[in-house]
Amino acid sequence: MTSSPTSHGVSTRQPPGDPWRVSMSGTTLVSASDERGVTSPRAPLLSTGTVLSVRLGPLELVSGERIDDLAVAYRHDGLAPGDGAQVIVVHALTGSADAAGDWWEPLIGPGRALDTDRSGVVCANLLGGRYGTTGPMTIDPSTGRPWGSTFPSVGTRDQAAAIWLLADALGVDRVALVTGGSLGGMVAQEIALLQPHRVDRVLPMAAPAATGPMAMAWNRIQATLIDRLGDEGLALARQLAMTTYRSEADFDQRFGRERQDDGRFSVISYLDYQGAKLVERFDGDTYRILAGAMDRHDIGEGRGGLVAALDMLASSGTRLTALGIEGDILYGPRQVQVLASAAEAAGVETRYRELRSDKGHDAFLVEWDQLATIIRECLAG
Repeated sequence: MTSSPTSHGVSTRQPPGDPWRVSMSGTTLVSASDERGVTSPRAPLLSTGTVLSVRLGPLELVSGERIDDLAVAYRHDGLAPGDGAQVIVVHALTGSADAAGDWWEPLIGPGRALDTDRSGVVCANLLGGRYGTTGPMTIDPSTGRPWGSTFPSVGTRDQAAAIWLLADALGVDRVALVTGGSLGGMVAQEIALLQPHRVDRVLPMAAPAATGPMAMAWNRIQATLIDRLGDEGLALARQLAMTTYRSEADFDQRFGRERQDDGRFSVISYLDYQGAKLVERFDGDTYRILAGAMDRHDIGEGRGGLVAALDMLASSGTRLTALGIEGDILYGPRQVQVLASAAEAAGVETRYRELRSDKGHDAFLVEWDQLATIIRECLAG
């Protein structure tokens, strides 16, 4: 069954029944809402078509801090390395590893744009996330309590490094395509830059080379709401974010000035619903960590600037397709074109594509036909 994704990378569909755990070859199979203990597997599993968690050992962060026992939740569909090309898909802010079963289901599977009869597809929950990977809700071994607000700050470079640890554990030596939208597109850029000799093409969607001041301002307001109001602030932060994920045209078409039976305007009812749903499935500490990673995103930092950073892709022959979205007010076409222009200046084989949509930033979760065409083009060469 195909679910309709809601904004920013996760649907409201819940796993059937209660959270479950089933041991498979030493690996703990977990539901998206179960973040309790994860066993160490003898070997990570491939082609399971379900979400698993695996311990990967220590991870040194860019800040100099260290996570001693990193756990990463992931899903791998399709062919194993050696039997077909491998693709890495990265989720957005509040998403999960379940791309193939949830938020990108129309694009992943037999005969689809990411054809699992011809390739393998891996998606991991990001470092600092809520759905199985080490993050604020994980138990800090030094205290026996969840990390919470003491969880170390992470950036997109750290999140990319964690995904490379997973790829190594899975035996993925080379990646035909790495892609993702918004925060996922930022991490996709870093995945390519950390090991460019292992990546054929990178397709960041609605993601700039560095987060701009307007997006940082919105994130600041959201973080302040959470800090001051707790869960109520998290709900309000989500409501504010929703107004940046869609477009004026989309809101006009969907809501206009219609009212609900209780007299509230439909758009207000929608925002209240979105805020309440996020509080049910997420937490403020995780939201702050992931939004902070977006704020710190800058692929040129520590690499001599943007063009110098992208020169690494040119040297390795890694190609770039930068995807903007018409009407995106969060990370719009102009910001994505800066990335594409810098890549061209660095000598990277570069394409710029743009989704035509009235859905705004969230078009990378909605415009399936256009996305399928662009993904197939990337995989064709």
